Amino acid sequence: MATPAELRFQIREFLKYKKENRKPVQIAFFGGNFLGLKTEEIKSLLDSAAEFVSAGQVDGIRLSTRPDTINERCLEMIKDYPVSTVELGVQSMDDQVLALAGRGHSASDTIRAVEQLKERHFRIGLQMMVGLPGDDETGALTTAQRIADLGPDFVRIYPTLVVANSRLAGWYENGDYTPLSLEKGVSLVKKIYLKFLKAGIDVIRMGLQASEDLEDETIVLAGPYHPAFGHLVHCEIFLDMAIAAIESANTLKETLTIFVNPRSISKMRGLNNSNIKSLQSRFQLTSLAVKTDVSIPEENLMIQ
Repeated sequence: MATPAELRFQIREFLKYKKENRKPVQIAFFGGNFLGLKTEEIKSLLDSAAEFVSAGQVDGIRLSTRPDTINERCLEMIKDYPVSTVELGVQSMDDQVLALAGRGHSASDTIRAVEQLKERHFRIGLQMMVGLPGDDETGALTTAQRIADLGPDFVRIYPTLVVANSRLAGWYENGDYTPLSLEKGVSLVKKIYLKFLKAGIDVIRMGLQASEDLEDETIVLAGPYHPAFGHLVHCEIFLDMAIAAIESANTLKETLTIFVNPRSISKMRGLNNSNIKSLQSRFQLTSLAVKTDVSIPEENLMIQ
């Protein structure tokens, strides 16, 4: 975690490049267990961040923390700071999976934390993982449903990766853990995404943020990593929709046109035109065109 001085420097550097019409800006304390820090550290960092909110340069503060760090003492401590959003690293709602992962909290901790955050009217984000040791598709879908039942404002879905020199790396090298393949990871996250979509819950990220470390095979040994993981999920959703639409049309054609919103054309085409090739092969099409129509919602398509 950055020191207060480092934090102020980083914020000032960012604000130099902030455009006037940019979306609201929040200072985010991510990548750790913020409320698990010492009280003095928490207050010092929040004091520094709050200066920029008071000056009107930043709109608010958000933080991520473990569910078991949410308690009345911590919430009382941060109540006078401009913290609007709290994200919890839930990962799973299965206590056995959480224990195997060494998370140190239980599903009941998550339920209690969400209840306390709702009482204080925070915007709530919940993060879950797929492919954890001891988990499977049924378990992941159950976790997704239990998260949806908690009614968060948004969720993030991350795949489990095997990182060098971790306990999981030892299990993987010994044959005690098999990570999800990219294909299975995308397929599973697709099902979870659609479950949240049906529940009216925003999914703001699928897959890890691309970085040089994640591209390094000496650091990430295995697991469903792809720099455009979320895009792959959306591509598969559009492929499923196209297949269903063509089959329901119940007419055999050699040529076909699919209309989508301009913002969805890359999702329909798929990475390297993979969806186009798949549809042409499946339905024996000699020609398949993808065209845009602004009247079509982003999550829909129309065939002709």
